[in-house]
Amino acid sequence: MSDLKTRIGEDVKTAMRAGDKARLMLLRMLTAELKQREVVESIELTDTVVLSAIEKMLKQRRDSESQFRAGNRPELADKEAEEIRVLTEYLPQQLTAEELDALLAQAVAETGAQGGKDMGKVIGWLKPKVQGRTDMGKLSGLVKAKLG
Repeated sequence: MSDLKTRIGEDVKTAMRAGDKARLMLLRMLTAELKQREVVESIELTDTVVLSAIEKMLKQRRDSESQFRAGNRPELADKEAEEIRVLTEYLPQQLTAEELDALLAQAVAETGAQGGKDMGKVIGWLKPKVQGRTDMGKLSGLVKAKLG
């Protein structure tokens, strides 16, 4: 079983004991997402799968937050921002810009990427190395700019 899944399970219990309803609700949603992946895809949950689920939930919340801010709904945007903060607690240490640039240069060199048509190769090489450690949307933009 995944260490991250175990940690999330323990945090659910802690949130229950503390009476932290907002955190408990979010962690239960995450647990449900993990359970669904486990059952539907018939896979053993690894930290990589758990990180993937967390990243999916983060993307949804970032999109919602920006929509709420654009719609002048700050109370809902603040709720999404708080959920983003909680979810990021489960991500590993984020890569610095320098580390990301170095990995990107290494990926381009090792894949032999020449231009935009090779973007998939570079992202495929990078994804397992940066999963959970950077925003994949931003990474995609950096790769596009580098190969552009």
